[in-house]
Amino acid sequence: MKSAVILFPGINRENDMARALKMASGKTPEMIWHTETELPRGLDLIVIPGGFSYGDYLRCGAIAARSPVMRAVAGAAGRGVKVLGVCNGFQILTETGLLPGALMRNAGLRFVCETVELSVENAATFFTSTVKKGDVLPCPVAHHDGNYFAGAETIKRLEGEGRVVFRYANGTNPNGSINDIAGIINEAGNVIGMMPHPEDRVEALHGGAECAPLFHSIAGEAVA
Repeated sequence: MKSAVILFPGINRENDMARALKMASGKTPEMIWHTETELPRGLDLIVIPGGFSYGDYLRCGAIAARSPVMRAVAGAAGRGVKVLGVCNGFQILTETGLLPGALMRNAGLRFVCETVELSVENAATFFTSTVKKGDVLPCPVAHHDGNYFAGAETIKRLEGEGRVVFRYANGTNPNGSINDIAGIINEAGNVIGMMPHPEDRVEALHGGAECAPLFHSIAGEAVA
C-alpha cells in the first residue's frame, strides 16, 4: 500500500497516523507539506490527520481547505484515490466540499478528550472491510468542534444510502452530532471522514488494539 499523510501548520497527529499505517501495511507513508501542488504517483491512500491546522482560525479546517495541496487531493479523489480524514482532517474534507455537512462547536461548548464507543454502521467500505456491521469499538476522541450537522435532505440521503460509516454508541456521543454520526463516506465510496482517532487504539500500549483492523482493511483493499 502506497500512502501519503498531508501536513499543515498546526497538525499534530501525523506520526501516530503514520505508525498505524506502517503497522498495517509494512510501508512508511510519505509526508506531504501543504504547499505542494502535486502528489506522488501511484498513491493508494491519502490521509489528512488530526490537530489544529492554522490554529483553527476562521473555522476549523477553513484555511487548510484552500491550500495548494488540497487541490491536488481533490483531483486525486476525483480519480478514485482513497482519502481518509480524521478529526481536523474530517473538518478539512467538509470545508473542501469532498464530504457534505459541517462540524460545529460541541454541544457542551467544551473540548472533549475521552474514549467513546464507536458502532460500525457500514462494513462495506475501504476502512471497515475487516470488521462487521454492528461491531462496537472503543475509540478515543479529542476535539472542540466535532458536532456533525447537515440539512434534513442531506441526512436523509446519508442514512438512506448507507453512507453513515460510524456512529457513537451506547450514549457516548460527546459532541451532540445529529443522529450520533461519527463518520461518513462520499457517494463514490472513496472518501471517509470521521471525528474519533482510530490511530490511537491500534496497539497494547494504547490500552487496546481494537481499531487496528480498520487499518488492515485499507492495506487489504490496496493489495486487492
